[in-house]
Amino acid sequence: MSGVTLQKALKRYGDIQVIHGVDLDIGDGEFCVFVGPSGCGKSTLLRMIAGLEDTTDGKISIGTRDVTNVDPAERGVAMVFQTYALYPHMSVEQNMGFGLKMNGVAKAEIDEKVGKAADILKLGPYVDRKPKALSGGQRQRVAIGRAIVRGPEVFLFDEPLSNLDAELRVDMRVEIARLHKEIGATMIYVTHDQVEAMTLADKIVVLRDGIIEQVGSPMDLYQNPDNKFVAGFIGSPSMNFLNGVVDGAGVRVAGLDGKTIETNVSLPAGGKPVIVGLRPQHLEVVPTSSSLTVDLRERLGGVAYDYLTTPTGERIVVETRGDDPIAPGTTVMVEFEPQNALFFDAETEARLR
Repeated sequence: MSGVTLQKALKRYGDIQVIHGVDLDIGDGEFCVFVGPSGCGKSTLLRMIAGLEDTTDGKISIGTRDVTNVDPAERGVAMVFQTYALYPHMSVEQNMGFGLKMNGVAKAEIDEKVGKAADILKLGPYVDRKPKALSGGQRQRVAIGRAIVRGPEVFLFDEPLSNLDAELRVDMRVEIARLHKEIGATMIYVTHDQVEAMTLADKIVVLRDGIIEQVGSPMDLYQNPDNKFVAGFIGSPSMNFLNGVVDGAGVRVAGLDGKTIETNVSLPAGGKPVIVGLRPQHLEVVPTSSSLTVDLRERLGGVAYDYLTTPTGERIVVETRGDDPIAPGTTVMVEFEPQNALFFDAETEARLR
């Protein structure tokens, strides 16, 4: 197995630059997730690693090999796509072994590798079935099995769960996490779903507009985001953002009835605008006469989310436990510990520390 290193990797389509000099080191055996909104360049970056997109400038290495200009088939990678791309007239066993067969591998070796992959993915009872007789999750496991039998140095996943329903997505997340633990291969996984990123990754790479915003473990990014974009993208529901103004050693927030949040972070000069970030689980609703209005309570069983509107038109989401009813239209206040608030520069959106 091998790690992956990108040095000043850059991609242009004509005059349009979509990947901007990316530097990244993915360790041997690491599960790395590229995450970001649509159009951020995560799939393009994955395809550059696979060799399916040319690298305009910079260097890509797998292990100790420079593979920047190496043919995809020679890079030692296997890719699993969003679409399963299975041959409908072939059985599961034939689909998984077809690539090896085309490369002239002996039948006994193919049977051994396919059998081992089928055991890992719990596909043994289905090896004689055609794809039309499989569920979506089973088809995706066949596609993963086809990658496993190649014995690649690096596995690449391009939004492999996007076509599955919610329950199957959860099941397949567990399967992929188990697979990584069992075979210990380097895996790079692309998704726009931050829940998948948080639950699967050893390392998350947050991308925006072809630039890496931050790299770190899931909890590093969740607890210590470098900027407003990362803070808002990592975590579900998203962090609440409110406009504030520096007032002495704190920040006065008009949307919270002018409440001043005391803080020890380095703030701009008095009167300067800043952005205050508060996670839903750090807030508590207090029924009282106030200017915050309850719009909706979303009940999800053991947890509920209250959607509030401030007098300045900002939205606040509060995570609550229990089932104390709060009627829409009720005015409330929110309480929180000041140390749980994060602060961001209003212009650059960088974290204030």
